[in-house]
Amino acid sequence: MTINKNYVLKLTSPDAAGLVATVSGFLAEQGAFITEANHHTERRLNKAFLRFAFHEGDKGMEDIESLRRAFEPISDKLGAISEFHDMSTPMPIVIAVSKFGHCLQDLLHRWKAGILPVEVKAVISNHEDLRSFTEWHGVAFHHLPITKETKSEQENQIKAILEDSGAELLVLARYMQILSEDMCRHISGRAINIHHSFLPSFKGAKPYSQAYDKGVKMIGATAHYVTGDLDEGPIIEQAVERVDHTVSPKELVNIGRDTESVALSRAVRWHAEHRVLLSENRTLVFQ
Repeated sequence: MTINKNYVLKLTSPDAAGLVATVSGFLAEQGAFITEANHHTERRLNKAFLRFAFHEGDKGMEDIESLRRAFEPISDKLGAISEFHDMSTPMPIVIAVSKFGHCLQDLLHRWKAGILPVEVKAVISNHEDLRSFTEWHGVAFHHLPITKETKSEQENQIKAILEDSGAELLVLARYMQILSEDMCRHISGRAINIHHSFLPSFKGAKPYSQAYDKGVKMIGATAHYVTGDLDEGPIIEQAVERVDHTVSPKELVNIGRDTESVALSRAVRWHAEHRVLLSENRTLVFQ
């Protein structure tokens, strides 16, 4: 049995009549069989955002580089930014973590179970705590301790690991270090962070204890792209759970960790499936 190649086309363009028909017509001419078609227009910006998932039809289709070249005249005419992605190869990623391992553990499990379309190339940490767990999964573990004086050198090591591994995404899975402006620019659009949604209401130490003291009724987590504005990058996914007065601070922590793991894994999956498009400081997620 022949296995069809699977591709995704993402496109951001000034909105125009017949835009969807133009793109779908091109794919049909190339012998593509469209399996998903998503379109959204931001009217205030007069911009259109498209995502097409497709595979080659029975008559075959050109390779992805040929598709890119063939589409260039159309993209130029539309004034569009277009990307073609081959979905047959999982996205290579690197995970950064400190001492809290719940998000790392969840990501490695989902990867090994075939739930996440990624290939974990390495784990980076400023602590040794999660080395044995990481290496048990057959993943390289890089211990990169950091001080105020060595921050620049340590971030250069991270850049080198990303480049050497061919990683297309850096996942900050409760990596408790603030990245420099230079590092944020270097990984712009290809780094995802997770934080509890109490920010900015409950900053500093023991946020869940602070939330308990305030009697919160809802807790959650936010997964977002990394920018120079701490914890304020474009939001990809949020997960929430309702709680009440019977829930202890320790239970709040456990529930919070679950929401963090769920929100982060969804964000990583959607990014790896090329379902996320940026519109200024917002994201459009074609689920």
